[in-house]
Amino acid sequence: GRGGRQRAEVGDGGLRCAGKAACGAEVGLLLCDVGDATSLAAMARQTRLVLNCVGPYRFFGEPVVEACVENGASCIDISGEPQFLEGMYLKYNEKASEKGVYVIGSCGFDSIPADMGVLYTRDKLKGTLTGVESFLTVKSGPEGACIHDGTWKSAVYGLADQDNLRRLRKKIGYAPVPVVGAKLKRRGLVFYNQEFKEYSIPFMGSDVSVVKRSQRYLHTELQETPVQYGAYVNIGGLGSVIKLMFAGILFLLLVKFSFGRKLLTKYPEFFSAGRFTKKGPTQKQMDGTSFRMTFFGEGYSEGTDPQNGKPNVKICTEVKGPEPGYVATPIAMVQAAVSLLEDAACLPKRGGVYSPGAAFSKTKLIERLNKRGVEFSVISKPEV
Repeated sequence: GRGGRQRAEVGDGGLRCAGKAACGAEVGLLLCDVGDATSLAAMARQTRLVLNCVGPYRFFGEPVVEACVENGASCIDISGEPQFLEGMYLKYNEKASEKGVYVIGSCGFDSIPADMGVLYTRDKLKGTLTGVESFLTVKSGPEGACIHDGTWKSAVYGLADQDNLRRLRKKIGYAPVPVVGAKLKRRGLVFYNQEFKEYSIPFMGSDVSVVKRSQRYLHTELQETPVQYGAYVNIGGLGSVIKLMFAGILFLLLVKFSFGRKLLTKYPEFFSAGRFTKKGPTQKQMDGTSFRMTFFGEGYSEGTDPQNGKPNVKICTEVKGPEPGYVATPIAMVQAAVSLLEDAACLPKRGGVYSPGAAFSKTKLIERLNKRGVEFSVISKPEV
C-alpha cells in the first residue's frame, strides 16, 4: 500500500493458519507499517512465515526482512529487483542462518518460472544439462494487457542504479560459476527467432541473476553441474521492434537524470505506451492474458564427458500459466509458502537468504504449481 503499509491476516491466536493449527472462523487484521519497527516486530513474532507483497522493495522491503530475521520468522517476497535481493543476502544471510529462518526473494513471476524451469529441464534431461535459453511469450485478449506502475517504478530505479549493483556484487565477492560444456552464446539486442517466427530481445527482468545465484549455490553446496542460462522475450513483428526501440532509447535517456525519473514515474502510461498504468489491469484484461515460457536445453548424454566436445543432446520444456503479474504471481508465492512450511525436511539444512531454486530444488514445489495452474511440461524429449 502507500507508505509501505502491510496487512497481515491473523487467525485465532496469531498467524497459525500457515502452520498445522486449524484456522479460526474469524480472520482478523493486523496493521503494521514499514516506518514503525515495533509494529513489524509484533507481526513477525506471531507467525512462522510472512508473505511480503509491498514494493518497490528497494524502498519498503528491508524493514520487513529485518523484523522477520530478528524475531525468528521466515519471509517470502515477489521482488524482481536484483539490488534488493542481493543486498538482503549480503546483510542478512548469516543472521538468518543463525536464527534458522529462510528469507526467499523473487517468488513471483520473477523468478519462479525461470528458476524452477531450469531445474525442471535439468531433471528431465537424461545426461548433463549445461546450457538453457528461455523465451517468454505473453498473449493478451481483445482487451489488451497492462501492469501496475509499481513494477514500472522498480524498473526505473533499478536501471538508474546499475553502478551500485556492480559495487554490491563486488562487496559480496561471489565465487565465479564455472562454465561446463560448450559456452552458451549471448544473442544480440534484437534478433529474428526461427522457432517462433518473430523478433526477440533479451528479457530485462531479474531471471538471469536469480538463476545464476541458484546455480552457484547448487554447485558450491551440492556439487551439482552448473547450468548456463540466457533469458529472452518474444515481441512480435517489425512494427513492435521499431516501437520498442523508440521507447527504449527515450527510457534510457530519461532514467539517467532525476528530472527524467520524475517524469517517467509521474506519467507511466505515456512513456510505456499504455503498458503500465496507475490503476493496473481490469479483471477482463487479466482473464484474457496468459504466459508461456519455452526452454531450449542442451547437454551431454549419460556417460559423455561434458568437458569434451560439443553438446549431443537437446530438450525442450515449457512453463505456462495465467496472467503473470496478478494471477500467476500469487499462485507461485502461495505455493512457495506452502512448500516452505510443508516440505521443511527438503529445504537447505541451514536457514539463510536464498533464491527459489536454491531453497526449493528438493521440495515438491513444481508438483504443487502444476496442480494450481502454473504447469511444467516436456515439449520434446531429448534426442541424441
